[in-house]
Formats: sequence, structure tokens, C-alpha cells
Amino acid sequence: MENKKITKQSKSDWILRFVKGMFIGSGFILPGVSGGALAAVFGIYEQIISFLAHITRNFKENVLFFIPVGLGGVTGVFLLSFAVSFLLGEFETIILWFFVGCIIGTVPALWNEAGKHGRSTKDMVILVISFIVGFLFLWQGSGLFSEVDQNFFTWMIAGGLIGLGLIVPGLSPSNFLVYMGMYKAMADGFKSLDMSVIFPIGIGGLVTVLSLSKVMDWIFSRYFAPMFHFILGIVFASTIMIIPTDYSGIGFLGYLGCIVLCFLGAALGWWMSRLEERYKPEEEI
Repeated sequence: MENKKITKQSKSDWILRFVKGMFIGSGFILPGVSGGALAAVFGIYEQIISFLAHITRNFKENVLFFIPVGLGGVTGVFLLSFAVSFLLGEFETIILWFFVGCIIGTVPALWNEAGKHGRSTKDMVILVISFIVGFLFLWQGSGLFSEVDQNFFTWMIAGGLIGLGLIVPGLSPSNFLVYMGMYKAMADGFKSLDMSVIFPIGIGGLVTVLSLSKVMDWIFSRYFAPMFHFILGIVFASTIMIIPTDYSGIGFLGYLGCIVLCFLGAALGWWMSRLEERYKPEEEI
């Protein structure tokens, strides 16, 4: 009887971690939603960073623990890419407002997370400076970055950004991929299982998380508030840059759709950022 109970509990935990992985995977493809932040929300961020920073420590136990998380993440990305690919192709302006809403919805949680260890004047100055510098860089660099050539190297960069989204809570890599004009092509690549897209993205992401996890672990352990406020400034700047400016031919219903989907996106972002109150962190391995 006890063995059956243990087996049932193990299956339940496996499924729960799979579902958590699906949500975390959505953070890699939904602008404004951070895979790293969702990992923190579900209480497994510190375990991920610890595993990546000390990969040989408890290797077998960690691999077994993260298998369902990884499978869930891949499933989440694959399923969501179908919807994103179609909707961006047919209703780009309206869907971009949905993405902007997602970002707006996560701002309160990101603000609270940034200040959970205190917030000083220096942190606010860092936020303002990173916002101004980030905005000017993205604005002036729009000619260079708004339509990036899609090749093995640039897809590796995209993978690196996605990797940063895992190890830096609050950083949404999809914001930058939308800005670079690579977002829909990435979603199309995931949907069609195009290895010329998936393979370099995987390499770039893997190299990033393995090479920077120790660095980010060290930075956040010593300079959490300054680093997080720096990230907030960049998030705000990148959000402004993805606000659509072309409304030709969308009509009254199109404008109404922009407003409605912005509110729906904000609600989704807010709900996902509030999941921490519904789930307790996993116990340390």
C-alpha cells in the first residue's frame, strides 16, 4: 500500500514538474514573459542555477529531477509556436499589442522582485540610466538591428538571448527577437521543426547558460538590487521599441482589437506573475 502511495506521489510530482516546464517554456516565446522569472515563480530557479553552476554535483539526481521540466519546456515552446506563427502572420499589429500587454502585466511583480532586498536611490539611478541608454541604443540602432540577417551565427545569438532569459529572471528575450525581426521566423522554425533554426538556437542557449550561470549566480548573490534594476530599465526600453506604429488598413475593429488584446495580455502577464502565491517552492534536492 505504501509503495503504491509513493509511486502515485512520484507520478504526481513528475506531471507537476512537466506542467511547470510548459509554463517556463512559454517564457521563451512570449514577449514580456521571462522563463527565468517563471522558474523563480515555481520555486525551481535556484535549483536550476545551482545545477548549471555546479553541474557535476548530484548530477544523476538533478538530471532525473529536470527531465520532466525540460520535456515540458520543449512541449510548451512547440505548441505555442503554432499559435504565434499564425497570429503574427495574420494580425501582426494587434498581436504585438497583446505582447506589450503581457509585459505591462508583469511589471508589478518585477518591481516587487527588484526591491525584495531593499531599494536605494542608487538603484533608481541605475534603472533610469539603463532605460535611457537602452532606449537610445535600440532607437539609434534600429537600422542595424530591426531586420537582422537570419543565418547560423545570428540564430546562435538568438539562442544566447534565450539562455539569458533563463538565468536572468525578468529578462524576456522575445522582446529583443521581435525588435530584431527574428521572432516570427523563430516561431515558424519551431513549428516546422527546422533544424537550421533549432540547432544553432540550442547551441547558443547551451553555451550561454553553461558559461554565464556561475557569473550570474555570483552577481545576484552580491548585487541583486542594482542588477535587477538595470534589467528593469532594459525591459522598459525594449517594450517601448516593440510598440507597433503601422496601423494602416486595420479599421475600427482593429483598433478595438488592439485595446482588448492589450488588456488580455496584461491580465495574462499579471496572472502568470502571481503564480508564486499558488505554488510552494520545491524542496531542495
